[in-house]
Amino acid sequence: MNRLRASLLATVAILGAPVAGLPGSALAQSGQPLPDIDVTTDAPTSAPPVAIPAADAGIAGAPINFTQDLTPSNNTRIDAKEIARTGSPAAADTLQRLVPGVDIQGTTGNTLSPDVVFRGFVSSPVQGTPQGLAVYQNGVRVNEAFGDTMNWDMLPTFAIYSMDMISNNPAFGLNALGGAVNIKMRDGFNTQGGRLEVSGGSYGRIQGALDYGKQVGDFAFYGALEGVHDNGYRDFGASTIRRFYGDLGYRSNGNEYHLSAGLADNLFGASGPAPIQLLNQDWSGVYTTPQTSHTQMGQIALSGNFAFSPTWSLNTNAYVRRYIQHTVDGNPTNTQPCEDPTLLCYNSDDTPANGLNRQQLNNPFPSNAVLGEIDRSSILTTSAGASAQLSNSGTLFGFKNHATFGASFDYGTTNYNATAELGVVAPNYVVIGSGTYLGPSGDPVAIGPVSVNSINRYFGLNVLDAIDLTDKLTLSAGARFNLASISLSDQLGGDVNGENQYNHVNPVVGLTYKLTPDLLVYGSYAESNRAPTPLELGCANPQKPCIMGAFLVSDPPLQQVVAQTFEAGFRGQQVLANDWGAVGWKAGVYRTLSSNDILNVPSPTQQGFGYFANVGDTLRQGVEAQLNYRKGPFTVRATYAYIDATFRNYLTLGSNSPSADANGNIFVVPGDQLPMIPRQRGKISLDWDINSQARIGADILITGPQRYAGDASNQQPMLPGYATVSLNGAYKITRNLEAFAIANNLLNHRYYTYGGYFETGQLFQAFTNPESVVPAQPLSVYAGLRMTF
Repeated sequence: MNRLRASLLATVAILGAPVAGLPGSALAQSGQPLPDIDVTTDAPTSAPPVAIPAADAGIAGAPINFTQDLTPSNNTRIDAKEIARTGSPAAADTLQRLVPGVDIQGTTGNTLSPDVVFRGFVSSPVQGTPQGLAVYQNGVRVNEAFGDTMNWDMLPTFAIYSMDMISNNPAFGLNALGGAVNIKMRDGFNTQGGRLEVSGGSYGRIQGALDYGKQVGDFAFYGALEGVHDNGYRDFGASTIRRFYGDLGYRSNGNEYHLSAGLADNLFGASGPAPIQLLNQDWSGVYTTPQTSHTQMGQIALSGNFAFSPTWSLNTNAYVRRYIQHTVDGNPTNTQPCEDPTLLCYNSDDTPANGLNRQQLNNPFPSNAVLGEIDRSSILTTSAGASAQLSNSGTLFGFKNHATFGASFDYGTTNYNATAELGVVAPNYVVIGSGTYLGPSGDPVAIGPVSVNSINRYFGLNVLDAIDLTDKLTLSAGARFNLASISLSDQLGGDVNGENQYNHVNPVVGLTYKLTPDLLVYGSYAESNRAPTPLELGCANPQKPCIMGAFLVSDPPLQQVVAQTFEAGFRGQQVLANDWGAVGWKAGVYRTLSSNDILNVPSPTQQGFGYFANVGDTLRQGVEAQLNYRKGPFTVRATYAYIDATFRNYLTLGSNSPSADANGNIFVVPGDQLPMIPRQRGKISLDWDINSQARIGADILITGPQRYAGDASNQQPMLPGYATVSLNGAYKITRNLEAFAIANNLLNHRYYTYGGYFETGQLFQAFTNPESVVPAQPLSVYAGLRMTF
């Protein structure tokens, strides 16, 4: 019996099942927190469907009874121990390590502020990036209102209890085209005692974190502080992160309440892409600077979970969020001396470059000066929202039933401002401001100060039911209605004015069937939609392009994006004979067709300018597979993801690619690959618990080649693929004190995380190759101490 129990626990551990949450367990009945599990992928397919308590679901507008076992899709759960093993202050690094379809890109050139790509859909902190993932923190959607951006650096990684990567599911509201990330935070009920962590290493990184949680009777409190400073592996790339998260909870008679608060104040030196020829000379080099971003956030949330009966419960959530961002970006400029060199024009022609007084600017610069400009922008957003969900886990027509009925409302108001200051570019590509600011000028170029107010109103209704038709077959079905209203008001009397409204009903239906107690198959169909953001709507006129999303000049309508996803696969686990350990696996295929997809298109006539446009249909389809194996102290994880991401229409797009014709256009045909989405990714993770004191692990990441941004016609050489190796280890000095070390990019491989093109004729004309790339961080070693108390 003991051997059977040990085998069962090994199987459950390798699949990440919350053992104490199985039916009949004392912890499940008492509502106490579930223990951490070392290896996490899916809940065990042999366990009957069990509704997760509302406190564990925490998703505004999403099904409270979400479980890995019930959902007919390929999802991944990550627990706090896995986050700690990664040892990174960025939660995105853990997603990259453990989720088959996740990749990290470095658009900003800063590893602490990454882009997360899942199945070809992007979640990025960069304004102007078409977003495709929704992110929830304890039920609050933390995509920012103005551009739907996701600031991964604001997530207090030390305070994360678990993360779920969930594929296309309409229950997660707007912009869950590719899926959603559901993040559950620590509180005083699931975290007891304190932890202190300090570490440092390569490129001057110093980081520290402290948290403490305690339950006193029916009350509990938790607080976490984090700080990181990193000088960066590239010039001008220093970053500072300061984060706080706190939670006050109360439980009584099956009801639970939480008041949480989060603060962040982060400063990034984002180095961005640089000419590949420059990086061949100096791996840390940058092309035009300053490039900085200062973000601040404050949020307060109140949630309540009410158990009316053994089968009925209500989850409520309300929040207020304040977000501030200031960016400074040094760039080349199209402003040059006119034929009359005492005046300034655009593109050396007769289009005058005006100042703030709307009069043509005199040329204050020396004749040999190389001109540039410093583009500054600021975003001030106040958002608030509330949601309520009613959940039932009783019976319907004699069948076991897991139903939710929910409603949510989110409101955001943003003030966006931007200016452009002319300057001189020094030989080290530093743009030095002159105090001369560009003002309103004539078409087709409209640079000048911008001040736009936007208002977002998002309303959603959803219903979802999972019915156990038999003890093996579960039917999941439901729908969500989304209504989005977006208003723009130009505060300077310009053209950025408009009222835009979008609505859509997104259905979902799926089946899960247990072929055996250890093998489950599933299939599903789901839809989701994304409304254009205020930023996209304010820069959607090809005749009036913007400085790559930095300025808003016109507000023509855009159509919403609707994604249709088919998904099928299987998952299971097996205890091997003769004490050979346990193995868990999952594999699936998916096909997501996005209609009226939105891309940022470079202007074919104005270098450095662009606009947002609907580009017809795009298709993302692929295969994901994962295998986990554990025997005694050894754990092996292997994942593989193949994605075929293509355009489905004939298109003429502006591009700065060398393949562009004389008018600056490229021609896309159906089947051309979408840029910056590698077709293949492979990951291998090895962990060895040497003894009760020491452990060591290794991670291998393999990413295939991908198309440069701007090469939508697939005519240029691809950005090369790469492979990296990382090591991690820890040693317990005492019961409460542990030393750890991490080595990333162990082989010091030089590769690129992002690629695009630039105009070689600008600035000093020192380059002939138009490829502009972001170099990866070289070998980096960090070490530190963890203490519990």
